[in-house]
Amino acid sequence: MSQQPYYLRANASAQRMNSIVGWLARHGISLLGSAEMSVRGRKSGRMQRIPVNLHQHEGAQYLVSARGHSQWVRNMRVAGAGELKVGRKTRTFTAVEIADDEQKMRILRAYLKRWGWEVNQYFQGVTAKSTDAEILAACPDHPVFRITVEN
Repeated sequence: MSQQPYYLRANASAQRMNSIVGWLARHGISLLGSAEMSVRGRKSGRMQRIPVNLHQHEGAQYLVSARGHSQWVRNMRVAGAGELKVGRKTRTFTAVEIADDEQKMRILRAYLKRWGWEVNQYFQGVTAKSTDAEILAACPDHPVFRITVEN
């Protein structure tokens, strides 16, 4: 019997907050680097929108899925690209998923240091202060994509 990938669906209050953050980003207000990401739906073909926290680490940009193997992650795996929007500025990007290795562990640790106040609840007890082994064990539950902005 195969185990389902980790995914924590947003509750009603988180959905409301996502809606607010997305609205703000569409209207030019970025909260601590947030943006609205659009990625083509793997089944519908329509652009799906979600607010994201773009993460900078060692000169590269990343998208981290704190909630696990969400719909945007599944769509990104198929599309391999998307758009980031803040106000009228839309930037297209390509995305490459990072393997579950030491590089990803370092990215997740830095992400938890930066965004832990917002996302620790989704990491099942793992924090920026967790051991390397604990963060490595959490890697399969939290997809990470390195993005390259094209414009």
